[in-house]
Amino acid sequence: MKAIRRRLTTFTGLGVAAVVLLVLLPLWLPAAVIADVVRLRWRLPLARLLLFALGWAWLESAGVAVAAALWVSGQRRNRGRHYRLQRWWAAQLMRWLQFTTGMSVRTEGVEALHPGPTMLLCRHASLADSLLSAWVITTLADMHPRYVLKRELLADPCLDLVGNRLPNHFLDRGASDSAPELAALAKLSAQMGTRDVAVIFPEGTRTSAPKRRRALERISERDPARAERLEALQHLMPPRAAGTSALLSGCPEADVVVGWHVGFDGLDTFGGILRHLSSKPAPVRFVVHRIDRAQVPSGDGFVDWLDQTWLEADRAVHQLMTSPTQQGAP
Repeated sequence: MKAIRRRLTTFTGLGVAAVVLLVLLPLWLPAAVIADVVRLRWRLPLARLLLFALGWAWLESAGVAVAAALWVSGQRRNRGRHYRLQRWWAAQLMRWLQFTTGMSVRTEGVEALHPGPTMLLCRHASLADSLLSAWVITTLADMHPRYVLKRELLADPCLDLVGNRLPNHFLDRGASDSAPELAALAKLSAQMGTRDVAVIFPEGTRTSAPKRRRALERISERDPARAERLEALQHLMPPRAAGTSALLSGCPEADVVVGWHVGFDGLDTFGGILRHLSSKPAPVRFVVHRIDRAQVPSGDGFVDWLDQTWLEADRAVHQLMTSPTQQGAP
């Protein structure tokens, strides 16, 4: 019943937004351009953002319509068709994002994702991280992702409808008892095949300096030595070991792939997005690196390994951020 009420609200809101944005396009687009020019924002970030919202609303609506057609035709449990729908949705949305914002995306090491089964531990820096990783996994690597996502993302109609028909887990981050959630993660990664990749964002939230400071303070109360070790982090959040360990436990034969990216930093609030789009965006760069499962310890050594792996990823992110390409050099 709760899911039905949620979907009635989100699906109705999506439909209204799609129609209103399209019908009122001749009004809001000139107004947005004027608002940008008045503020001397010559790349028209507000207009670009609203154009992206228009495309997102109609792509979401198309995804919901296809998912509904699959249900009507008795294909609700057909994973192959839903994975193809996910691939189409991610590809079209990424194409629209690049068109409206002027962003370009460069990838490195995508071949490390296959053959599966693999576990992708991905950096979390922006609202677009799930889209970026889904596009890389489904379009570039031609793999089938299994996501660990926060439950709040069920507000996205396509994620709610299609995501619940595919092997994903929407995590309740506020659960008083974490045992059922951890058991669900182990179950999620079980019985994966050569085209499957489980995806988790070990930081658990989008990174920021205040969040990183608070997280280190909490760790210091329980484990001062670990907090001191992770003080070196400049861009990433301290990783949460429990969920990552549970996901890995479900598929002991899966190799680990660590993914980090730059270029989406700051895209976590409305104001941050406008600031980011006010100047020509640096290329988004997504890098993945594969680690043989034999090199991943279990038990007491896992937390130390994860911390060191995350510190290495943090240094790689810093190197990318300070490279001439990201600093605006031609």
